[in-house]
Amino acid sequence: MNIELFLAETISSQVNHLFDLATVPTDIILQKTKKEFEGDYTLVTFPFIKAAKLTPEKTGELIGAAILKANPAITKFNIVKGFLNVSLSNTFWLSEFKSVVSTKDYGVKPALSSGKQIMLEYSSPNTNKPLHLGHIRNNLLGYSVASILKTQGHDVIKVNIINDRGIHICKSMLAWQLLGNGETPQSSGLKGDHLVGKYYVEFDKAYKKEIQSLLEAGKTKEEAEKHAPLIIQAQEMLLKWEANDSETINLWKTMNGWVYEGFDVTYKKLGVDFDKLYYESNTYILGKSVVQEGLLKGIFYKKDNGSICIDLTNEGLDEKVVLRSDGTSVYITQDLGTAIERFKEFPDLNQMIYTVGNEQDYHFKVLFKILEKLGYTWAKECYHLSYGMVELPEGKMKSREGTVVDADDLIDGMVDTAKQTTEELGKVEGFTTDELENLYRTIGMGALKYFILKVDPKKKMLFDPKESIDFNGHTGPFIQYSHARIKSILRKYGTDVASISINDSIELHDKEKELIKHLYDFAKILEESANTLNPAVVANYIYDLTKVFNQFYNECPILKEENIAIKDFRIMLIVATSSIIKNGMLCLGIDVPDRM
Repeated sequence: MNIELFLAETISSQVNHLFDLATVPTDIILQKTKKEFEGDYTLVTFPFIKAAKLTPEKTGELIGAAILKANPAITKFNIVKGFLNVSLSNTFWLSEFKSVVSTKDYGVKPALSSGKQIMLEYSSPNTNKPLHLGHIRNNLLGYSVASILKTQGHDVIKVNIINDRGIHICKSMLAWQLLGNGETPQSSGLKGDHLVGKYYVEFDKAYKKEIQSLLEAGKTKEEAEKHAPLIIQAQEMLLKWEANDSETINLWKTMNGWVYEGFDVTYKKLGVDFDKLYYESNTYILGKSVVQEGLLKGIFYKKDNGSICIDLTNEGLDEKVVLRSDGTSVYITQDLGTAIERFKEFPDLNQMIYTVGNEQDYHFKVLFKILEKLGYTWAKECYHLSYGMVELPEGKMKSREGTVVDADDLIDGMVDTAKQTTEELGKVEGFTTDELENLYRTIGMGALKYFILKVDPKKKMLFDPKESIDFNGHTGPFIQYSHARIKSILRKYGTDVASISINDSIELHDKEKELIKHLYDFAKILEESANTLNPAVVANYIYDLTKVFNQFYNECPILKEENIAIKDFRIMLIVATSSIIKNGMLCLGIDVPDRM
């Protein structure tokens, strides 16, 4: 039941009768009663005082008395400075709880029931370096949003666009060609993506030396950066690649192959996957043809230097190059081709979401505006899921300088920290060696994922590995441990919970009622999280639910409760709690163990 609508119907009917109004239930705004006041839901009476011709307090008294008489689910009310706080009966909350506990996967709508198809792009790595901490936030955010959207019955297509061509790729290739001496992942013992990333860093080091030499020779910084031999060679390699030079293409395929094998290992560690992969090497040509079509239509224009541009100054943007003077494409060229190809490939697509960091906010404004000007009506259904950068206590990361936090190293470090913390707390008894290894990975990855996803995507965040794994803090391990505690209670209970029936005459403890109210909210939380594309809504809800459970656990005996009806009810209450904790954490890509 939608409780707010249920109450709004009663309130709307009564204020219409009392004050000769014509409100409808959707006009009635209710909010949860603040913890410091008695009540379940609160109505602000100020919108009705003009019609009532009374003070807010008197208006509230009239409305409260009327709805108390009209609706047996309402047991009492109180007025606090014009705010009408309404309390609902034990019977009502028990009925709602029965609905929650009897509904399989409560809050989750049937698969494909919405009729809406959404494509969600995330990861988008470059094949010149391994994944790092910034990529981890991208992947976890994209995967989680996809999972949450599926709970609303949407058909979600998870895609990854591989940035496998361009000047940055050529930099790694050139450095390996000049400095690699035939080094391979097998000969070096390095993961393929790490090996290629090593040469990206080597290129930058050598390039900076050349720039410094040119500066000392009297060149300006701009001249030095433009005329350094290495950058000229890299640009020539890109032209050879686009001309399909066989030697260049073979080197490109070999090094990209190394990188893909490395990426697959990291994606498996992260627990993320994709339904379809796109490669910029396939889509950039499509973008070029789009530019030529736009040129013929007068949407784009050619400058004296031969580059093709679009003027978006009237749209509050700038002039944008869509094709370089030498005929090579830029990022926007590739993105135009990719977007058009996707909507052709999936004609039923309702929305396209790009999970990309906020440093690309301007890029996507330009992309969507160009698509709109080219006449694609679906351009308005394209959305940039922008997120803030991740920093460490030590500061920002820089790929070219090799100062990034490698994703593999971070993941392995989290697992090691989980092992150390778990052993220090003495939580390792009764596990086999394999079970312990799985437990450490589950805790470590839960800590990493939760710490990142509990933060609103729009916010820049500071990732502190040590803080993330605190078993008593606002962390994944705290939630995982609470879930394991529930499972331990259920194992000790030992009886099949399917046989339990809930007694309607139970008088609810305040903590029982509070827990029921939190459980009921899960469906709305999933909906809000999906609508806002914000996993932090789910993450923080699950943390709050876990805190309420622990308060209930400390005040309400379960296995030691002598009243059988109350004990059985409390068992069903923790069954529902464990189910929602598990499903909520799965929306974040996090497993919760049954034992810790």
